[in-house]
Amino acid sequence: MTEAPQGSKPAIIIVSAEHAEHLADEFGRYARDYDIVTARSGDDAMAATMRVVRRGSDIAMFVADSMLPDMHPLVGISMLRSAVPTARRLIVSPWDRFREDGPALRPGLQKGKFDAFLLMPRGARDEEFHTAVCELLSEWGATVPVPLVDSVQLVSDNGGGLTLAIRDYLDRVGSPNRLYAPESEVGREIVALYDGEPTYPLMRAYMTDQIVAPGSVREVATMITGRPDDILVDTVADILIVGAGPGGLAAAVYGASEGLSTVAIEAEAIGGQAGTSSMIRNYLGFPRGISGGKLAQRARSQAIRFGTQFFTGWPATALKPGEGGDPHTVCTEGGDVRARTVVIASGVDYRRIGIPAIDELVGRGVNYGAAMTAAREMEDQLVFVVGGGNSAGQAAVHLARFARSVTILIRRPDLSSTMSRYLIDEIDHNPRITVRGNAAVVDGGGQDQLEWIEIEDTATHERRRTDARGLFLLLGAEPHCAWLPPEVCRDERGFVLTGRDVPMEYWVDNCPPESLATSVPGIFAVGDIRSGSMKRVASAAGEGASVVPLIHAYLERPADE
Repeated sequence: MTEAPQGSKPAIIIVSAEHAEHLADEFGRYARDYDIVTARSGDDAMAATMRVVRRGSDIAMFVADSMLPDMHPLVGISMLRSAVPTARRLIVSPWDRFREDGPALRPGLQKGKFDAFLLMPRGARDEEFHTAVCELLSEWGATVPVPLVDSVQLVSDNGGGLTLAIRDYLDRVGSPNRLYAPESEVGREIVALYDGEPTYPLMRAYMTDQIVAPGSVREVATMITGRPDDILVDTVADILIVGAGPGGLAAAVYGASEGLSTVAIEAEAIGGQAGTSSMIRNYLGFPRGISGGKLAQRARSQAIRFGTQFFTGWPATALKPGEGGDPHTVCTEGGDVRARTVVIASGVDYRRIGIPAIDELVGRGVNYGAAMTAAREMEDQLVFVVGGGNSAGQAAVHLARFARSVTILIRRPDLSSTMSRYLIDEIDHNPRITVRGNAAVVDGGGQDQLEWIEIEDTATHERRRTDARGLFLLLGAEPHCAWLPPEVCRDERGFVLTGRDVPMEYWVDNCPPESLATSVPGIFAVGDIRSGSMKRVASAAGEGASVVPLIHAYLERPADE
């Protein structure tokens, strides 16, 4: 067994009896940034893991041969996962065993026991292999270690709700950041440079020496990307998209790529609710999965390349339908945009739990949504996730990399009717995650942080208090519709009606609107905001793409129709 010299670099641990030297040579291209550690057996790999952990270094990845001399590779990778849950797990197979290994190992891959199953490189420059490795290392680097270079420095004395919201926003837009205590060296420097009595959080961004005490996420967006209230579109846009989640981003890409002048406004960070997902494994074309944030960043770059203008940080406050062929107008506090067509893609929010004692602790152990930033703070803690949808499952899997235990609480008896099978299987095979059916949170509390919650059995109504340091609430969808006028019809829950669901008095010549068209001509709806939508990333993106031909048809109609 050989090890690189000790240091602060994270480690990649390779375990193989026959191919250790070959794999170490292949991973040599990463030696500048990672310690490459080799082991000949599962037990040797475990011993090496303990040495790396004791010296205080991170482990970024385990690479296991598909045949180990002392144990089945799934047993070995499970053992290593238990030791370091945050590390990515890769199993590689040599060419002469690949056909035999595949059927035996792929069921474990489907259940989330490891992250990727790859063919071992047989020659130089196997970039397909290294693309997969780099994707896994990139995912690890974005979610686990403290950034080596912090583009944004935050100083806070309590890490409250605003601090967490700012860090979550920065993570979603891909801006490396770090939180410092006021008494730390960096904290003292920033406090000393601040002009006035410090009000936390304080913030310093890389592009300026200015130190500010932001009062909202919008102020942070302004400081990072420039003031977004200069929404000045001096012509009438062909398409105005409200919301930049998967549906809005797809509409932006397809609309702009077909030559339509396209403007998108987004209240928060690009990506919407999907942008908070730690790992989407069933999205077409990404066999190893992709985080919601990365998917959103790629889509935004693609849309910008085709000419879409994005304005972030300003929610829509009103929609004024055009009359007699006039353009529609969407109002924001930063300016108005006129457009021939409007695509409503503003998505949904997580429903509030309605328990004041719990809502008072938001940002201090209680979080609505996945709150990816908070996951690092849950190390070795007791964590609860409330919700039975895919977002809740993805949050639980990610939190289990850090927390001592994660308990999913659902009102239904089990997850079978609300969550994708691949996530249920992954949860079933994760020793740190348990599912508790017929359960609801009814109370909670703590001094400065969440310390306990009370859970009610919905069948027996028995209540029991339990220790808790993290509570992640993913309670279902509430539409973002307060800004819409009454002319845009909605269902009893507030979701926008489209197509045949639009009341018949709005039909023209006894024909319903097109499938994604609303009750107002020229106004369309896609994604989670639309009544009857599937509430899935892929379906929202599909609707965003499908709405563009309908917009073309609308724009090409004679003006007197």
